[in-house]
Amino acid sequence: LAVLTAAEVSIAYVDILSGNVLVWLLIALGAAKFVIVAGFFMHLKFDKPLYRSLFMVGAIGVVLLFGVVLLTFNAL
Repeated sequence: LAVLTAAEVSIAYVDILSGNVLVWLLIALGAAKFVIVAGFFMHLKFDKPLYRSLFMVGAIGVVLLFGVVLLTFNAL
């Protein structure tokens, strides 16, 4: 997590990448951090399949809602 966070901070401060590439790269790194935290630190991979499924439905719903909001405000 520390390495991914350091990569996010350094990428945000470097002005080499254009706006859209920067946004998508930061979203991908954030998603990777989310998977690590949810899978290992929340012990999600050891839970019952029902709980894991409910969590994934919520996580997918959040991603879809986030995409709709970004499309609504022409941020993508």
